[in-house]
Amino acid sequence: MTIVERVKGILLRPREEWRVIDGETSDLKSLYADYLCWLALIPAITGFISTTFIGVEMPNGLIKLSLPAGVFCAVYSYFLILAVVYIAALVLDWLAPRFGGQRDFGSALKLSVYSNTPYCLAAIFQVVPPITFLLILGLYGLYLFYLGAPILMKTRPSAGYPILVFVIVFFIALPLGAVQALFWL
Repeated sequence: MTIVERVKGILLRPREEWRVIDGETSDLKSLYADYLCWLALIPAITGFISTTFIGVEMPNGLIKLSLPAGVFCAVYSYFLILAVVYIAALVLDWLAPRFGGQRDFGSALKLSVYSNTPYCLAAIFQVVPPITFLLILGLYGLYLFYLGAPILMKTRPSAGYPILVFVIVFFIALPLGAVQALFWL
């Protein structure tokens, strides 16, 4: 399956696509090299364009990063996405039994990688300041997670599982993302 077919499937027919994904044998290398590494380029590149060339409106005016700072932030955010998806898989795997599921890191990794598809795609909106608010479409990934968890992790359907994972991963990623904020000072 190509990356385009997988993106269309996970976004447009997620219930069916999760069943297909559940039957696939995937490992870290294939999930990252064939899918996530490509999608993670979108927020890294659009973030670079937005912060370096377009600028970000702050209370004290429009601010642009220098070219070196923009490159650093783009590279850092790229690897941060890859790391946070992996961390999320660890959390998913650890929490699964608490929601009636079974531990299976391979399935947790698939769930984490493919649930982040909307976030990566929604990042395209950061290059057009009037529609930056459309980044919120990335939250569709929580719904994808909600649909995929019972299939991949064998959990009972529960909004608590995706919300708890989101909160835990958010607080783990927050200090990691704060490093980028240093370049805005």
